Amino acid sequence: MAKSRYPVIFFKGMAMGMADVIPGVSGGTIAFISGIYEELVDSIGKLDMKALNVLRKKGIAAAFNYINGTFLVSLVAGIALSILGLAKFITHLMVDEPIKLWSFFFGLIVASALFIGKDLKWNSLKNLIGLAVGTAIAYYISVASPAGGEVGYFYIFFSGALAICAMILPGISGSFILLLLGSYATIFGAIGGLSTDPLASAPIILVFLLGAFSGLLSFAKVLKWLFAHYRELTMAILTGFMVGSLNKVWPWKEVLETRINSKGEEVPFLETNISPRAYEALNGLPAELEWACIMALVGIAIVLVLSYLSPKEEMAGS
Repeated sequence: MAKSRYPVIFFKGMAMGMADVIPGVSGGTIAFISGIYEELVDSIGKLDMKALNVLRKKGIAAAFNYINGTFLVSLVAGIALSILGLAKFITHLMVDEPIKLWSFFFGLIVASALFIGKDLKWNSLKNLIGLAVGTAIAYYISVASPAGGEVGYFYIFFSGALAICAMILPGISGSFILLLLGSYATIFGAIGGLSTDPLASAPIILVFLLGAFSGLLSFAKVLKWLFAHYRELTMAILTGFMVGSLNKVWPWKEVLETRINSKGEEVPFLETNISPRAYEALNGLPAELEWACIMALVGIAIVLVLSYLSPKEEMAGS
């Protein structure tokens, strides 16, 4: 594998991290459309006892090569840098430019679902059922009511384990899972406060990462097995996840209930989708329909570019 590939992997990781910050958007979707999803699942699945045996018998270099270490390090570095460096910027866009941001991801996810599903056999009843099940699950998650309140360390560990599973599933947002669990403000508040209050923030982040690591190792093995034995059905379900998630990223929303975040700011808590015309009538603000179309087309164009640039063997998971 050429070394020149890894800077590209790093930037794909940054794109995944940017998506994972936003409740409603999945980093797994980015991994899918950029052609690294199955390689990611396979590499994570190799973090097992066999890797430890290789380390013991053949040394660090052999173990690092066995787990596809350069790929994982490049990707995780991009994800981490993006979350740490872009979290505030993305949060700013969610507050000040929500229609443009959600429209971009709406176009991105629509194109991703079409791209991933185009090679599946849709005359198969099994695949149609998989698509329906995936869509229903993602839609239910998108309309579920978030929880609130303070959380303890055990709950933070559990949140990390569950959210990381969602983060590697296309169409299911790990950030939104944290919102549903009532942990989003605690986790991202700790990330944002790491530079100003490290003693309070570091334990929360450490416990969350331990939970995430535990969940990731177990769930990756499940996905790896599904791809090996039921690849077509798995792809149909994952396509359904993306279709069902479109409800969450619809650009025009009515706020039904708000909450106070960790910074004492009032932010949306419960929302429902409305039409652009209803949005204008309700808020007295322009629906920005032209900008919404432009940003959706940008999202679609990015998928087309990534699908063109991604090697076919990566997309096939070989």
